[in-house]
Amino acid sequence: MTTKLHEPLLVVEDSNEDFRMLQRLMRRMAVQNPIYRCTNGDEVLDLLYKNSSNENSSAALRPSVILLDLNLPGIDGRDILERLKQDTTFKEIPIVVFTTSSNPRDIELCYQKGANGYLVKPMDAQGLQKTIQAFVDYWLETNTPPVQR
Repeated sequence: MTTKLHEPLLVVEDSNEDFRMLQRLMRRMAVQNPIYRCTNGDEVLDLLYKNSSNENSSAALRPSVILLDLNLPGIDGRDILERLKQDTTFKEIPIVVFTTSSNPRDIELCYQKGANGYLVKPMDAQGLQKTIQAFVDYWLETNTPPVQR
């Protein structure tokens, strides 16, 4: 069970099937963090920038971690990663890439752009469960982020 229950998780995933599977696995793992979803890059930028410009900043959404698919319609994950890591408002938010691509060029590019982790989506249910469990254990339970100013 997570100890940082109130901290939101932003999942950027365009596949309804993949998102439902992710939700189902996290429910089984007793993850209680609020989970927000965006299905494309434009939604990510709208959500984060709209919230960051909100005068009531205490109510603004600030994800504790972003789980980012790379291949998205519109603005793709690579561009989202680059934009958020270059923005002082968002650069400290950990971004973990979660994609079907195991291409070494994608992996290298994502780390060069500031990704904090890179997970390849396993094709089998057991592998997926193991990968999601590792994500939850580290990013939602173990990792300590910097104090937000």
